[in-house]
Amino acid sequence: MKNVISEKLSILNQSHLLKHIKELPESEQSGLINQLETLDFSVLHETGAEEKRGHMEPLYAATLADIEKNRETYRKTGIEAIRNGKVGAVLLAGGQGSRLGFNKPKGMFNIGVNRELYIFECLINNLLDVVRETGTWIPLFIMTSTDNDRDTREFLEEHNYFGYSSDNVMFFVQEQLPTVDTNGKLMLADRGTVSTAPNGNGGWYASMVKSGVLKSLKKADIEWLNVFAVDNVLQRMVDPCFIGAIIESGRQCGAKVVAKAAPDERVGVMCLEDGKPSIVEYYEMTDEMRTRREEDGTLSYNWGVILNYVFRTDKLNDILGMHLPLHRAFKKIKYLDENGNIVIPEEPNAYKFETLVLDMVKLQDSCLAYEVEREKEFAPVKNKEGVDSVDTARELLKLNGVEI
Repeated sequence: MKNVISEKLSILNQSHLLKHIKELPESEQSGLINQLETLDFSVLHETGAEEKRGHMEPLYAATLADIEKNRETYRKTGIEAIRNGKVGAVLLAGGQGSRLGFNKPKGMFNIGVNRELYIFECLINNLLDVVRETGTWIPLFIMTSTDNDRDTREFLEEHNYFGYSSDNVMFFVQEQLPTVDTNGKLMLADRGTVSTAPNGNGGWYASMVKSGVLKSLKKADIEWLNVFAVDNVLQRMVDPCFIGAIIESGRQCGAKVVAKAAPDERVGVMCLEDGKPSIVEYYEMTDEMRTRREEDGTLSYNWGVILNYVFRTDKLNDILGMHLPLHRAFKKIKYLDENGNIVIPEEPNAYKFETLVLDMVKLQDSCLAYEVEREKEFAPVKNKEGVDSVDTARELLKLNGVEI
């Protein structure tokens, strides 16, 4: 098998990955060969070329006023679906808190001031609100990464899942993709391991399938999955009104959105692309798109996504075999140099490849954009200070009556 791998690497001009294999114990040699056998080499063909976008049009949302008119109907429909076990929650928690100066899983970050209050705790508290409202434990699937899986599991177990039913919590590990340096070479993390990085938030469902968690999903007959990010401490998930609105609308998926704070706000925006639901990133928008307004003065491209989506599981299965585009990100990535030394770069030095959940929306035929109040549901913790930081999230938590 080693000869087969060696020949393949030679063809791909990646033979350097086996440079140190003879220096390794037999078990580590086998580990490296096993990794190379399963490695996704398709990243070597990714050029990072800009994706050609289609014809963009505004996509109009169910506004706060629209939702209020139908709140009781939506809520009743949503509660019924939740009580019948048709809805599951998927927490994307594979990231580390490095941008916060915290070298543990981001969900373990203590955002409290006068008391301990962890990001995981905030999210579980929000989900517990729905448990109390519906009298139903909601299956919670938590996506970790190879780097933070153990820490995450141990932390939640140590804290008794912050009051959540451990019987209804399932973990799965996000798949990895190899990293590539600026010369198109795959990298070694150490003498016996090829450098890899998580494959982005768009890989969550494929990772669920590969991990075997999908069996639990099918056994429970779950029809809807609400996927959301770990770094928004005000995130309201499996919101009965949101679930009910999607079901009542007959759409294939739903996205919680907030009205943009300003035309140039750096946020992805819901739109129609060639007649289908899509998301256009802030840097892709033309000046005309950024500034265009409706007759009532509101921005035409007004609805910023907050990474809180609901998908139908049967539609997810339909798109499972479809190729999601890989997006290149230039990052600082630790590597083993040609002299066998571990290098921790101070500047970006290599590319990691990510799939994005927004590309999954583009594979749906229809999507309900569902407006929520920014101050009540959008408190991202992306930076140590400044915009979307620990401090701004703390202020929003206090505004919503959360003791910190």
